[in-house]
Amino acid sequence: MTILVTGATGQLGSIVVETLLKTVSASKLAVSVRSPEKAAHLREQGVDVRHGDFDQPETLKSAFAGIDRLLIVSADGDNETRIRQHQNAVNAAKEAGVGFIAYTSVGKADTSTLGLAEVHRATEQAIRESGIPYSLLRNNWYVENELGSIQGVLHGAPWLNAAGDARIGWASRFDYAQAAAAVLAGEGHHNTVYELTGKPRTQAELAAIAGEALGKEINVVDVDDAAFGEALKGAGLPDFVVDMIVGMQEAIRQGSLYVESDDLEKLLGRPAQPLAEVFKAAAGSN
Repeated sequence: MTILVTGATGQLGSIVVETLLKTVSASKLAVSVRSPEKAAHLREQGVDVRHGDFDQPETLKSAFAGIDRLLIVSADGDNETRIRQHQNAVNAAKEAGVGFIAYTSVGKADTSTLGLAEVHRATEQAIRESGIPYSLLRNNWYVENELGSIQGVLHGAPWLNAAGDARIGWASRFDYAQAAAAVLAGEGHHNTVYELTGKPRTQAELAAIAGEALGKEINVVDVDDAAFGEALKGAGLPDFVVDMIVGMQEAIRQGSLYVESDDLEKLLGRPAQPLAEVFKAAAGSN
């Protein structure tokens, strides 16, 4: 059995590969990356490093050749670009005869009103229509998405909340990656959908966890979308990122990220990583 991970030099993919290397022989592990030179450290460990570019379908068919289990890590970019790239990857997997696809989706992809959910709905549909056995890994929100708020707090700013009392299932990137590795290396995951989420919490509850981890009281200030957007611009974020983040708030308030599920801990075989550990690590790196 040979496993391939796309985006293996990225933040999520790199952790998936590191995790797999603890239980899977490097000779049974391959990666597909746009820039193979960036994966030289993996080649040195015996991993098969292949060139694969989601915008160059001909490279993907070659990259996926002889692969039994494939993890498609969702790409970055606007929705149209990502849908096209993911379709290219699914088509290449089918042409190459891949036996199983795992895909990093988003929570409640089929019903979510998040703008980015469009990408995941389209990709999930493409995977199902391919006829290849699959596992849809519906990752909820990454707690690392909130590290900008931590940076602000460390510099004396309040924690801004535009999500109201909406509950969000934050978990760490480390846990999402380890869950993906468990599916790739394990058995019994054909045609499954996993809602991977931490305990649903409000922004105020998350801020309290962060405050305890940092040893300081955090002032949570509720703001509307306009004020939230201005704050993000003031932090130096580009306009398209600001628009994307602000645009998500209504969907979050509608409950798009509220998911009750123990799928994550079942796949991990352990409790989820305490969110305080992520905050402590972020504070320690400054």
